[in-house]
Amino acid sequence: MIIDSHAHLEMKEFDSDREEVIKRAGDEGIDFIITVGTNLELSRKAVAVAEQHENVYATAGVHPHDAAGTDENTWGAIKELVENNREIIVAYGEIGLDFFRNNSPREKQIEVFGRQLELAHELNLPVIIHDREAHEQTLETVRASGVRSGVFHCFSGDYEMAKKCIDLGYYISVPGVVTFDKAATLQDVVRRVPLSSLLLETDAPYLAPVPHRGQRNEPSFIIHTAKKVAQIKNISWTEVARTSAVNAMNLFGIEIFLAN
Repeated sequence: MIIDSHAHLEMKEFDSDREEVIKRAGDEGIDFIITVGTNLELSRKAVAVAEQHENVYATAGVHPHDAAGTDENTWGAIKELVENNREIIVAYGEIGLDFFRNNSPREKQIEVFGRQLELAHELNLPVIIHDREAHEQTLETVRASGVRSGVFHCFSGDYEMAKKCIDLGYYISVPGVVTFDKAATLQDVVRRVPLSSLLLETDAPYLAPVPHRGQRNEPSFIIHTAKKVAQIKNISWTEVARTSAVNAMNLFGIEIFLAN
């Protein structure tokens, strides 16, 4: 029992072999994949992928990189997409702040992040947070929003930040980065944060874990992340897989799987 809580199967990197990638994940025992929209077009594509596969769910939202291109029409279109696909869309995101690349102006990122948190609250969806080199501003915006259900994806903070996220009601999501030799801070977070607060993700096609580092990432590789987390916590990897899967089901409301 294992779930990839964050992948991007809708991206062009999978256009040539998407079906094979999803099949490999199933063959490796990956029960569900959440494919995460990063703008309106890719959110629609994520929904289309999920419609074709009973083991794939989708999300909708606008990544901070694309914040500058949004307007009120964007939010109306995303709201319509969610309302028309309630059985497929399980979260609002990926939204947040990225002060590393600054592909959109920071003030616009902050404005769009706040607007999307409001919309997520209106739509009663948990949120998927992107935070890169914007820890304090991200926490401040989330705290002010009142949204208390979600996950900090591809977590890049330290243990003190992780505690603040968990106190706000959020999960911490662990990517393949945890398998890298120099990922001491993330490994410390994994060691100290209770398993009940952790999700696993690939962020495919990005950040492939060792031994696939440098390759295109895909959901089947999440096994390596689970095994590294288990090694750090000195427990079985099947316990890591199962508990993180239950955490993901609880967050995203995947009730069909809970009944199995």
